[in-house]
Amino acid sequence: MTAVNNFALRIIGERINPGFKSTRSLFETEDLAGIQALAVKQAEAGAAYQNVNIGARAMTDPDFMARVIGAIQEVVSTPLSFDFPSKKVQEICLASYSLERAGGALPIVNSITEHRWDLMELYGRFKFKVILMASERMEDGVAKGNKTAEQIYGTARRAALRLKNDYGMALDDIFVDMSVSAIIADTEGLNRATVDAIRLIGADPDLKGAHMMGGLSNIGQQLPPKAADGSDLKHCLENAFLTLTVPHGFDTVLGTPWRGYAPLPEEHHVMQAYRNFLEHSGSNALRAVRKFYKA
Repeated sequence: MTAVNNFALRIIGERINPGFKSTRSLFETEDLAGIQALAVKQAEAGAAYQNVNIGARAMTDPDFMARVIGAIQEVVSTPLSFDFPSKKVQEICLASYSLERAGGALPIVNSITEHRWDLMELYGRFKFKVILMASERMEDGVAKGNKTAEQIYGTARRAALRLKNDYGMALDDIFVDMSVSAIIADTEGLNRATVDAIRLIGADPDLKGAHMMGGLSNIGQQLPPKAADGSDLKHCLENAFLTLTVPHGFDTVLGTPWRGYAPLPEEHHVMQAYRNFLEHSGSNALRAVRKFYKA
């Protein structure tokens, strides 16, 4: 873990993903040198891991998936995180991964849920860390989305202890994804539930050592990029979330490594507006969001 400005955060580099237009072009043209340059840039910016996702092509072209992994590991020693829900694809990724080139560091399987537990069938033949989604639970054999802090916490605790007790996985190898939501459409208090769940997980002695993480870019979706004063509104929102959660154990960000993070002072207008938003739900939450436009 490295200090990112005033936060002690671990960054999982997110850029090797077709969701970024420039990266998608690299995949389409099979520009392995370009992918390597991107991996080097993330490593030099301090990425602790690099997330790898080549999109739907992973299902139809496993050879290309293996070549991408090999090319990345030729130029960086950063361990990799494989971002695919498919057991078949994860098996190819894990078989292609070189522990030696990563200095013995285990890869991450991203991600498992209570209803997508088949990925753990690979554990034993391969050793890996996991990203565990706390946003969904199994109830009476049906997958359901978690809406409350207690549901999120309960899912995280149940699944993390299952990994520890049934598979012998160290809690340090478990990253609980807290699924940060966009505030623009959050009328159900999902942001508040996530923040409160982080406090519950951080206070549970049985979960001490497990990591909490999330992709922060969702939080400012569909909001203007700049505030009225010209500041980066979306980045300020990310920092507001971190200001509230890092003290309780949120220590890993799936994000762009060169995007710096720092706590916001309490008097910062975005910090105040985000706190105000967390206190509301329904139409009142939407009215609170409008304050971000006027700030």
